[in-house]
Amino acid sequence: QVQLVESGGGSVQSGGSLTLSCVAPGYTTSSKCIGWFRQAAGKERERVACLHLELNKTNYPDSVKGRFTISRDAAKNTLYLQMNNLEPEDTAVYYCAAGRACRIPEIDAWGQGTQVTVS
Repeated sequence: QVQLVESGGGSVQSGGSLTLSCVAPGYTTSSKCIGWFRQAAGKERERVACLHLELNKTNYPDSVKGRFTISRDAAKNTLYLQMNNLEPEDTAVYYCAAGRACRIPEIDAWGQGTQVTVS
């Protein structure tokens, strides 16, 4: 079973940057997609970045496109989310995920989440 452990969350001022990391041993052999989701207080969980491993393609919603970048270091089994020009609306708990597709019903493993607060 894929286990995911995030780190790198914290508090930052508007316009600042943060990089989230997710260590995911084994995800490259058992998952087709890996990505990052977030859930703000009182809102539904939403996808913010996806990497399709077989096609090596990335996907972002318009809300973060141009500001967030997903990448991975396969040798370290680590997934990253570089977040630039952060806005208060980006405040949420961020989750690393792996699954058959970057859609919530097809996610097979979630990390524990890391809080990002933008003020």
